[in-house]
Amino acid sequence: MKFTKMLLATTALTATAGVASAQDMADEMTLVSWGGAYQNSQQKAYVEPYLENHPEVSVTWDESSNEAVAKLRAMNEAGNITWDLVDVVASDAIRLCDEGLAMEYDPEDLLAEGDDGSSAEDDFGDMIVSDCFIPQIAYSTTFGYRTDMVPDGADAPDDICDVFDLETYPGKRALEKRPINNMEWALLCDGVAKDEIYDVLATPEGQQQALDKLDTIKDDVIWWSAGADTPQLLADGEVFMGSTYNGRLFSVIEEQDQPVAMMWDAQVFDLDGWIIPTGLPEDRLARVKDFVKFATDTQRLADQAKYISYGPARKSSAPLVGEHAELGIDMKPHMPTNPENATNTFVYNYEFWADYRDDIDAKFQSWLAQ
Repeated sequence: MKFTKMLLATTALTATAGVASAQDMADEMTLVSWGGAYQNSQQKAYVEPYLENHPEVSVTWDESSNEAVAKLRAMNEAGNITWDLVDVVASDAIRLCDEGLAMEYDPEDLLAEGDDGSSAEDDFGDMIVSDCFIPQIAYSTTFGYRTDMVPDGADAPDDICDVFDLETYPGKRALEKRPINNMEWALLCDGVAKDEIYDVLATPEGQQQALDKLDTIKDDVIWWSAGADTPQLLADGEVFMGSTYNGRLFSVIEEQDQPVAMMWDAQVFDLDGWIIPTGLPEDRLARVKDFVKFATDTQRLADQAKYISYGPARKSSAPLVGEHAELGIDMKPHMPTNPENATNTFVYNYEFWADYRDDIDAKFQSWLAQ
């Protein structure tokens, strides 16, 4: 577990009407996220501005979001919740909420109104997919490929099924070491209609069909667990193509200037946001609520897009998305929601994976071990 700690000097905080006073709030927070470019965007857009206003607060980062469900289960079992705010994907938020491990909240009570005067509930709209999920960004999982490794005479890959075409596009692939997205892409490229994917995947036969399709490239796959893996594998030329989060690919393409390009076809849209663990002491909960209200307001979510190509979850934030903070390039064309990038998207089914994740995970890991 990797931690980065930021300590600032202690000063007094003036109490505001209707908000817990400084004496009622903890001076420390442990935030859980994914590391890399995404966590850095949170640090720059949310945490640093918050700490400028609250220099008495100490923030510790824990990069364990990919293990959030298992770890929160264990903490709850032990009666020792050490995390204060956890960044998770929407399907994990639904699971944690269903299990009573994430706190339910009222958007109008916890979250700020939009800068355009809209209520928080209207501003976030359908992004609030669970009573416990506090949306931050819309992102996608998609593929990047080495432009200098495209075979002579072949067009650049632009179809999701090119991933399964080893004859035209030989070379190693990088795929995430979990069934999510891989199973959907496999069925899509095995002839299943997009609107029937989850009906098929709900059956043992459909799950086996997906695994059989993945079997056709299994020997050429390097499996990744951390979001930084595929960008590094691409940068090192160890794989021809690989899946990862679009923000990670933006970083390797635009910030590192590597010979890598995006393949947006069948990008899988997903949501990422916060959950507050249940059972926090009152002083820690008060601090978390104060931070969340600030960190999810219109300006802060728009500011995050200065550092990473993820779309803000608030409608009122979208018009404020501008240039990258360091590169000076317009960020709108790099968003997964940009119309040119979103001609053929795949909408992730949060509820399906909340219901089926454990069973399919077990089957997928067994298949990997074969």
